[in-house]
Amino acid sequence: MKKIPVIAVVGPTASGKTALAVKIAGRFNGQVVSADSMQIYKGMDIATAKPTKEEMGGVQHHLIDFLPTDSRFSVADYVSVAQKCIAQINKDGFITVVAGGTGLYIDSLLQNISFCDKKTDESIRLQIAKEYETLGGEEMLSRLQKVDPETANRLHPSDKSRIVRALSLFESTGVTMTEQYNNSRLSPSPYTVCYIGINYRDRELLYSRINRRVDEMLQNGLLEEAKSYFDLSKNTTASQAIGHKELAPFFQGEKTLDECIENLKRETRRYAKRQLTWFRRNENINWIYPDDYQNTDEAVNIAWGIAENFLRSCENG
Repeated sequence: MKKIPVIAVVGPTASGKTALAVKIAGRFNGQVVSADSMQIYKGMDIATAKPTKEEMGGVQHHLIDFLPTDSRFSVADYVSVAQKCIAQINKDGFITVVAGGTGLYIDSLLQNISFCDKKTDESIRLQIAKEYETLGGEEMLSRLQKVDPETANRLHPSDKSRIVRALSLFESTGVTMTEQYNNSRLSPSPYTVCYIGINYRDRELLYSRINRRVDEMLQNGLLEEAKSYFDLSKNTTASQAIGHKELAPFFQGEKTLDECIENLKRETRRYAKRQLTWFRRNENINWIYPDDYQNTDEAVNIAWGIAENFLRSCENG
């Protein structure tokens, strides 16, 4: 069976992925499939930087804003839903443009990596989640480091769900996430993929974009959004989202607003560094550096050229 062509636009937060994905989809009769682990949840529009209707530019977007914040949604769940979505997009005669910064989602989907959460004992998962709340992320990540250093090295102490999932899998089955990851790559991918990545040669340019985005989020009502979820529940996914959890100390009277905002900017910059570390492992990414060009249009034209050559090669077999 002929593989389905997919264009994947990847990169760190605030790099311009959404805008580029829309430009590519608009040029090549495409639809966008989001690969963002937080934009799947309803609400949290500001903190997760969900694209507005204007930013979508008339391009249909999928897998955004469709789950309540108290829903569990695993990597396996994402792959299952996204595969069906891509199949339908292809059947309807459109090109799929996967866009996002959640590397695990992107790799699992496009490299046909499956994660079987059914092997995990639910009681063990709940116990480990409780221990995370009691002992903290540093301690739990250290525990994971002892049994699965490769997975642990990709995570941050604040990555609660992934740390809990990895420890739960190991304690339930004796199999590490790394072992499962490697074993699950045995089946070939149903996709042929063109990866286009956005980064900045001058890291300070990316950081200034991140800082500016945080300021814009605050102007657009981030504080009010975070407060509404804080009042609702401290145990929802929303409370763990970057942009919400950093503001919690302000609501609790533990830190000033300025301190929390500075911490939010710092944590977002750190998140961007982790994203780049993840994507740099993929040697197939065609990197575009906007600061190499005089204006955005030049960078977009480069991306269009890469996508056009890829699609032409797919047509030629």
